[in-house]
Amino acid sequence: MPLLALAGVSKRFGAHQALDRVSLAVDPGEVVAIIGRSGSGKSTLLRVINGLERPDSGTIAFDGKILAPTARQTRALRREIGIVFQSYNLFPHLSVERNITLGPTVAKGMTLPAAQELARRVLRMVDLEDKTLAYPQQLSGGQQQRVAIARALAMEPRLVLFDEITAALDPELIGEVVRVLDRLAEGGMTMVLVTHEMGFARRSADTILFMHQGRIWEQGPPAKLFGAPRTAELASFIDAILSVDPAAKRRAG
Repeated sequence: MPLLALAGVSKRFGAHQALDRVSLAVDPGEVVAIIGRSGSGKSTLLRVINGLERPDSGTIAFDGKILAPTARQTRALRREIGIVFQSYNLFPHLSVERNITLGPTVAKGMTLPAAQELARRVLRMVDLEDKTLAYPQQLSGGQQQRVAIARALAMEPRLVLFDEITAALDPELIGEVVRVLDRLAEGGMTMVLVTHEMGFARRSADTILFMHQGRIWEQGPPAKLFGAPRTAELASFIDAILSVDPAAKRRAG
């Protein structure tokens, strides 16, 4: 049974059809990388999965249960599905440790000492255990993004969504975040990522989804999509992203 299953999910914003009958299944431990041009529906798909947007039609099932658009179920869902955004969304007036312990203590009722131990553990996973008492403004962009990842992991989710989390980073900081993603993938974390990091997608993703005009235009293993695109749209997208960003071309190998 897939951990996550979408069937015929559509979402419209006014005249814009953001998602058009999207169906998708994600197995436990699977890494799914979503690629595509701006406006193709990638971020909307993540927001629908996490309950930040309600679909107009279709169904979403998590762990075999069809999700209903109720506030109670949405809160429960967000304890199971973490999300990390392009903007770090850290509380600037709180230490790194408190940014991480806030969710477990408030949403899950964990004691502060237990949450502090958990914070140290997840910070170790992102190589930032020495930044426990630091504040966000004392960190680089890459470090802040890694804290945001640690904060999501502290909720012990069964699925983590990543929405272009390297897009706001300088090129020299992208590598440190991608290394964390590689490590999570190797550890068996179930992940769905919107990304332009073609190297990561090729190396660590089990499945690539190419979205175009609100639909999943192509999907399959990285070797298939990168090696032999079936459509002109995907071939053009790959050529464009690698030619515009030489650094991305080097990272893509």
